[in-house]
Amino acid sequence: MTISNHITLADIHRMPVGQIAALPANQLALLKGAADEQLTQAKSVADWLDGAISLKYADRAQDARQEAGKDTGTIRFEDDGVTVIAELPKRIDWDQALLAQIAENIASAGEDPAEFIETKLSISERKYGALPESWRKGFEPARTVRTGKPKFRLVLNEEVR
Repeated sequence: MTISNHITLADIHRMPVGQIAALPANQLALLKGAADEQLTQAKSVADWLDGAISLKYADRAQDARQEAGKDTGTIRFEDDGVTVIAELPKRIDWDQALLAQIAENIASAGEDPAEFIETKLSISERKYGALPESWRKGFEPARTVRTGKPKFRLVLNEEVR
C-alpha cells in the first residue's frame, strides 16, 4: 500500500477483491479511469507496433505465401534469429440471393440443401471443398473470398547446443 492512503493501480493486484470493493466510490472511479487510460495507451502502442511489424514483413510474407502456393493461411520464415509467423486469415462471403436459388435448385432435384447450406445461407469451407467439382462450379458465383487482417508473431529462437 502507499503511505498516503491513496490506492494506486500498482497496489490493486496485491489486494483482495473484497478490499477493493470496499474502497470509496470516488477512489474506484479514479482507479477505473486510470486503468482504462493505461489500457487505451497500451492498445495504441500495440497497434503502432503491429503496423510497424506489418510494414516490415508484409511483402516478405506475401512472397513466402506465393512461393508456397498459398493465398491465405500461416507461413513462417526466419529473420536474424527470430521466427516470423505470418497469418492471413481467409474470409468467405456468400451471395445470399444466389445461395437461396441454389438451395431451391437442390431441393427441386430431390436433395436436401441443408446438407451443404447453413441456415444463414452460408457454406462452410470444409463442405464446399468436399463438393464434387461440377457442384462447386455452380456455387462459385455466390462465393466471395476476402482476406482478414494480417497478423504477425515474432518468436525468439533458442540456441541449440
